Amino acid sequence: MTHLTQALAAIDQANSADPNLEDGAPAARLYGERMSAELDRLFPEANDPLKIAARGQHIERWTVPRATYPDGKAGYHAWRRDLAGHHAERVSEIMAQAGYGDDDVAAAARMLRKEGIKRHADVQALEDTICFVFLKWYFAPFAAKHTDDKVLGIVQKTARKMSDAGRQRVLAEFDLPEQLAAAFRD
Repeated sequence: MTHLTQALAAIDQANSADPNLEDGAPAARLYGERMSAELDRLFPEANDPLKIAARGQHIERWTVPRATYPDGKAGYHAWRRDLAGHHAERVSEIMAQAGYGDDDVAAAARMLRKEGIKRHADVQALEDTICFVFLKWYFAPFAAKHTDDKVLGIVQKTARKMSDAGRQRVLAEFDLPEQLAAAFRD
């Protein structure tokens, strides 16, 4: 078993314990599989740390519930920061157990903490992949539950996080209403 195969299997095993189901599967495991598939499609040349970071993006997410943080923007940001730290820590442990060296472990952890968006190609590739997964599988259910203004705001934030190439791919691959597509042109 390769280091990569071992690390991905360990992430899948951890995420298989997610009590939340989506399409009959543990939600975190399904999300990880979707992230890997989308990363392979968008960035077929991805290195192991990027492949592992993509698969581990939501590792054990259910163990850090949003409800344990205060309501509002500050609580939401604290939750997201703590989640990123948890994901980076768990993926680091798994990579070390799989035999990866310190540099590879640190690279994956940096990506999971989103350190260097718009500055580091690997961090940006992970962010673009996250955005594509959101748009492909999670956007429609989100939009159905929120106001048009809230949906537009989320789409604008999503577009701002993406690379220029990623935004162009969104415009080419998704049939978005003009109001939403404009966010990817700005």
